Amino acid sequence: MNAVSSKELDKLIKKQRDFFSTGETRDVGSRKEYLKKLQTAIKENEKEIISALYSDFRKSSFETYTSEIGTVLVELGETLRKIKKWSRVQRAATPVTHMPGKSRVYPEPYGVVLVISPWNYPFNLAMAPVIGALSAGNTVLLKPASASPATSKVMNNIISSVFPEEYVKVLLGEEIKHTLLDYEYDYIFFTGGPEVGRDVMTKAAKYLTPVTLELGGKSPCIVADDADIKTAARRIVWGKFFNCGQTCVAPDYMLVTEKIKNKLFEQMKSELEKVYGANPEKSPDFARVISDRHWVRIEKLLHRGDIVTGGDVEQSARYIAPTIIDNVKPDDPVMQEEIFGPVLPVITVTSMDEAVKFINGRPKPLALYLFTRSNKLKKKFMTETSSGGGCINDTLMHFPNGHLPFGGVGLSGMGQYHGKKSFDTFTHYKGIYHNVNWIDVPLRYAPYTNSGMKIIKMFLK
Repeated sequence: MNAVSSKELDKLIKKQRDFFSTGETRDVGSRKEYLKKLQTAIKENEKEIISALYSDFRKSSFETYTSEIGTVLVELGETLRKIKKWSRVQRAATPVTHMPGKSRVYPEPYGVVLVISPWNYPFNLAMAPVIGALSAGNTVLLKPASASPATSKVMNNIISSVFPEEYVKVLLGEEIKHTLLDYEYDYIFFTGGPEVGRDVMTKAAKYLTPVTLELGGKSPCIVADDADIKTAARRIVWGKFFNCGQTCVAPDYMLVTEKIKNKLFEQMKSELEKVYGANPEKSPDFARVISDRHWVRIEKLLHRGDIVTGGDVEQSARYIAPTIIDNVKPDDPVMQEEIFGPVLPVITVTSMDEAVKFINGRPKPLALYLFTRSNKLKKKFMTETSSGGGCINDTLMHFPNGHLPFGGVGLSGMGQYHGKKSFDTFTHYKGIYHNVNWIDVPLRYAPYTNSGMKIIKMFLK
């Protein structure tokens, strides 16, 4: 797989800096041509991508296309349509004190960008930021997760067929990850957990490198008493157990009152049987836990609270059934970290005020989901809680909406991307003031006078 060693990385970074210095990536026409070639290569390798995702964790072709291939193609299509507009020099307002000059904003790329991507959506969460970085005119070094090797291999084949390594290079192999952050880049985009995110930020600080951190967190799902229970059950089951729960914006726990809890459980159990059958292990649509290490971690979370449905496990197949656990306590292990698996703990609250208080007593989540018909409750949760994003009366659907910025806040991350926000993330907006030579007001120059001060005060107030 042509893995890059630590010794080779320094030369590769220099090679990319030299290529960036030629100015080729600054040409919008050239960017578009490369992105079109990437679009074609992805379409031509659709079967290989689907096969790789199945190999890595038995992901169905439908889930792979909708959450990996299709979303990336939409991102590419939007970028190709808008890149010329996004790249234009922009006019900015000029204050009267600066007249008759003019103000302009010049979008410019950072340079060499490092993208570190995760394993849970190994194609999407690698390619989306790469597309953003390329659209802005950067070169890219992509380090995909080692836990999804089949997908990494296919991405490497696709990218190497389109780009020379001085433009875009996939960094494969285990050796490289231990020294990857010791080098200087112009921008780092990291998707993963908070612990590694802290390390990325610490290492980036050495060179004052700007970073985007797309992390995770325990995203709450609140079901109010007035919610459409049947629809809520269906959308929560879909959002939680899609990709075997290995989604950074999956509902991580549910807050519900005693009044509707049992009714909601019955609807969710009915929905689970409807979509995965009586035995989800036999369903072709239910994925598997990515590795034995993660399987062991998730299985340990099943031993507190009361299992409402699920709980079946098979380590040799890395299978954990879609599981709902009731009577969970806030200090139980399942509530201490992001689950990242097919387990949904339930906390019973007495009111929506208590739900807000519970959410605000924990680190800010990457997503928040609220099911209610009440406009008052919608406003309450949107204004009294903080999260990276989320949905009202749905789950996950804000993520593939390229017109919405996506990113975390607090412990769930910093920075945003998708659509125009991806271009913005990898672009430095350079503000430039253009003055004229045919007039030069002497007021600003020394020696300063009292009369000059009076005139200045008329404008600067």
